[in-house]
Amino acid sequence: MATQHLTDVYVLGGNRIPFARSNGAYLDETNQTMLTAALDFDVPSPAERRTDLVPGAAQAITGAAWGIRRDDQDRIALNSHAKLAAAYDDGFLDDLLTPFAGLSEDDNLRRGLTAERLAALKPCFGADGTMTAANSTTLTDGASAVLLGSPQWAAERGLTPLARIVDAQSWAVDYVDGDPKTQGVLMAPVYAVSELLRRNALSLQDFDYYEIHEAFASQVLSTLAAWNDADFCRTELGRDEELGEIDRDRLNVTGGSLATGHPFGATGGRITATLAKLLHRKGSGRGLISICAGSGMAVTMILEASA
Repeated sequence: MATQHLTDVYVLGGNRIPFARSNGAYLDETNQTMLTAALDFDVPSPAERRTDLVPGAAQAITGAAWGIRRDDQDRIALNSHAKLAAAYDDGFLDDLLTPFAGLSEDDNLRRGLTAERLAALKPCFGADGTMTAANSTTLTDGASAVLLGSPQWAAERGLTPLARIVDAQSWAVDYVDGDPKTQGVLMAPVYAVSELLRRNALSLQDFDYYEIHEAFASQVLSTLAAWNDADFCRTELGRDEELGEIDRDRLNVTGGSLATGHPFGATGGRITATLAKLLHRKGSGRGLISICAGSGMAVTMILEASA
């Protein structure tokens, strides 16, 4: 990818590997010693220190406040797995993935998943809840890296950038004392995207692709509901009308975190690389990235195909 704001080059990467401890598939003769040494620590809890709520429990409250339905969440999950399977089958991911320890595709992917199987799962955040192990992302192992540099640096080396960073916006909400409907721990992307659109004189519909991190299907649907709610957009975002709906056929078109799993330090790189390649393959267009994060934070970004 290329950006107009840098005069050098950077390799941006991240990983999360503590769950390999219990996954025998990783522990072959070549990497057992390395992983044993790397995993000599306690796996940290994802619970927020100021609320003692894990993200799923907090999102269950936010989702209920927005009236998010179980069948809609399951549909997001079903589409995520189907689209990821198709992306593997048509070779889209061949040059985006590096095989490791015998794995050449995400082992969280469930091929042939059906709506009936999803409907049979029990709720995992409250007996009467709507969130399940399938419509909530799995915490997995993984790593990613992105090569980021200026157009000049790429041209000097004969490299073709996949996409150009137009702008980015981070945000944070008061998830401790705020209303869980509007200030829920995973609601910050709603605000960040609004500011990003305002600064770039764009509407929510001005995109060819949308990559929204599927931390939970409930979070994706809460985000979409907020953008399409006139009262929320007026009181919280300072807008005269709702941002509106997006074309769901443009959302996470090669699958999302519900299918790939979610290695905390690597998901952002995966999403950025996916969108960059989609734009490069199309040869034109614009894409929106929306990623929620723990502690009420968010990172959002606009990419365009390189000229």
